Amino acid sequence: MGARVVVLDYGFGNVRSATRALERVGAEVTLTADRAAAQDADGLVVPGVGAFAACMAGLRAVRGHEVIGRRLAGGRPVLGICVGMQILFDAGVEHGERAEGMGEWAGTVERLDAPVVPHMGWAPVEAPAGTRLFDGVEDERFYFVHSYAARTFAQGHDDKADPRFSPPLVTWARAGTPGHGTRFVAAVEDGPLAATQFHPEKSGDAGARLLENWVRGLG
Repeated sequence: MGARVVVLDYGFGNVRSATRALERVGAEVTLTADRAAAQDADGLVVPGVGAFAACMAGLRAVRGHEVIGRRLAGGRPVLGICVGMQILFDAGVEHGERAEGMGEWAGTVERLDAPVVPHMGWAPVEAPAGTRLFDGVEDERFYFVHSYAARTFAQGHDDKADPRFSPPLVTWARAGTPGHGTRFVAAVEDGPLAATQFHPEKSGDAGARLLENWVRGLG
């Protein structure tokens, strides 16, 4: 029997694609907004597409932010994808409007400063030493489609890392000319909380391996 994974169905995200991709790597997947199911699953996936503020409103409407908070407090794995990653930061700014995020990570999600926006297509990533999420696919390309991203990552609120915990592992990517474009956060591994700015469910074999790595860590 595979790991039990809930894909949170709150109205924002490529939920069918994510569900199929997780099933292909051996997870037993339920697509639901039921809080009890989301709380009890081995792993919770929070997808997201569209505007930051709308995603946060949709998440709050099903009290998903409470489920995520409780899971993380208990050390239970959560994976955010695309805007599902962005909402984990303090805030997002779109069209001059600031929306509050979940505040799990310090920083603000902003529009990419790149020659072409949205940043769309396949791009390599700069994965850190010790990564588990990218084990075996550190040098592969992943599929991005986004206009906003976190362009910095502080190792703690007010730049003060908690010495009791290992600092998050941050993976970077660039929008624009390879090696010279705008740098942004492509993924974060932070204890039970992991997230990707790219879409692993659309990233072919590399994305499948990444999801398999995450599912394997649920056992």
